[in-house]
Amino acid sequence: MSKLSGKNLIDTIKQKGKNLEAEMSFFDHLEVLRWHLVRSAIAVMVFMILAFAFYDFIFDDIIMGPKSGDFWTYRMMCKIAEVFNTPGFCVTEVPGTIINTQMAGQFIMQINSSLIIALVLGFPYLLYEVWLFVKPALTDVERKSASGFVFYATLLFVIGVLFGYFVVVPLAVNFLANFSISDDISNTITIDNYLSFVATLTLGCGIVFELPIIVFILSKIGILTPQFMRASRRYAVVLILLIAAMITPTPDIITMLTVSFPMFLLYELSIVVATRVHKRKMKEDLDFYRGEDN
Repeated sequence: MSKLSGKNLIDTIKQKGKNLEAEMSFFDHLEVLRWHLVRSAIAVMVFMILAFAFYDFIFDDIIMGPKSGDFWTYRMMCKIAEVFNTPGFCVTEVPGTIINTQMAGQFIMQINSSLIIALVLGFPYLLYEVWLFVKPALTDVERKSASGFVFYATLLFVIGVLFGYFVVVPLAVNFLANFSISDDISNTITIDNYLSFVATLTLGCGIVFELPIIVFILSKIGILTPQFMRASRRYAVVLILLIAAMITPTPDIITMLTVSFPMFLLYELSIVVATRVHKRKMKEDLDFYRGEDN
């Protein structure tokens, strides 16, 4: 009886030790995560201070750029209009008035826009911190296959942001600014609504362009397969056209196809990514079973 009690006591102590070790490991991970978040917040604050320092340029040339008739996209549209002799395609002026309706509206707008600029500029570093946090939990093979995560995710995000800012935003701003159901109604837009509109479309495109990275991750964990994506292509086409119609609410089919074309390319690129991941997994499984047979 005493031997049995002693054995139970030893087992209880061992189990308690394992629980304490697990708790310490959990809190250690929380501590590591805390420092990643602290460094990320510091980086965003630094970029936010830089945005404050150069805010005149950011506001006049970047935020208000799509509202100006001299914006790069509108100038390119006028050149295209000259080549194809379609003067209606040329944009020289964007109507509408931007106003502020709150006492602290302009100050809050400067803070919010500086934060948005800081998040865009600091996006590569934020991804790098995510990679540093996840990296220790990966195997050597997984680290090797995901080694270009920060570079490719940043590249796709930057391309998406540029596409959103120079294509989607000016097309949407020009269409909505010229849209009118009655001559008695003038378009007077609040500055916070304008900033929210531009930021949502720009960052939204940046996030949409991360589709290949998302597909890569889902394929690695076995949720998505290239066969499923190929079989769902027709539904994806409809969904992409609906997204393009919502992003650019214009009856012009050319504008909608211009927005949806990169999304089609992204979907096809995602199928290629899923196929490569699937083939690599099949090869690893085959090598594993061959090793067991030997």
